[in-house]
Amino acid sequence: MNTAIPLLVFAGSTREHSWNRKLAGAVTAMASAEGAQVTRLELADFDVPLYNADLEAKGTPRDVIRLKEIFHAHPAWIICSPEYNGSYTALLKNTIDWVSSPVKGDPVWGSGTKAFAGKVVGLLSTSPGALGGVRSLSHLTPLLLNLQAWVAPKQFAMPKATEAFDPDGRISNDAQRTAVHGVIDQVLWAARRFSA
Repeated sequence: MNTAIPLLVFAGSTREHSWNRKLAGAVTAMASAEGAQVTRLELADFDVPLYNADLEAKGTPRDVIRLKEIFHAHPAWIICSPEYNGSYTALLKNTIDWVSSPVKGDPVWGSGTKAFAGKVVGLLSTSPGALGGVRSLSHLTPLLLNLQAWVAPKQFAMPKATEAFDPDGRISNDAQRTAVHGVIDQVLWAARRFSA
């Protein structure tokens, strides 16, 4: 019997009609059906300013500490990353910069890699174009590796997002759904073995 793995799912976008937020919703349903204990995170729910060391010196914002706690509590993550100008979004980079910044003198968060080290991270993307946002994933991978996360080798960038979802938000194409399932399954498989 498989243990329910706590899985964090979020998109690097806060746009209301974001395709990657829609993809995160589909992933949440699929991973829940696989028996994962899924937390769907919306970055819009957190008041996180643009990273600035002078601002940080006045005290790490409470919502940044909340994000550190949430990231740390989940051994497995799936990030749905939009592609802006051939890379990941400023929102996603800012979130990672804050969460990875050590809190000086704090006995819990004194290490910047604490929330990232050993986490199993699956990467997905979608866009209306033919490449599906794949370049964002190629940039995001080394960033996460630098923070000591284990990035799942299976990744998927889903093209033609405007045609990819049915009216209920499910992935309508069988091959695309199988590819997304492959990332979910590899993340859960690795997280189970890392936590054994």
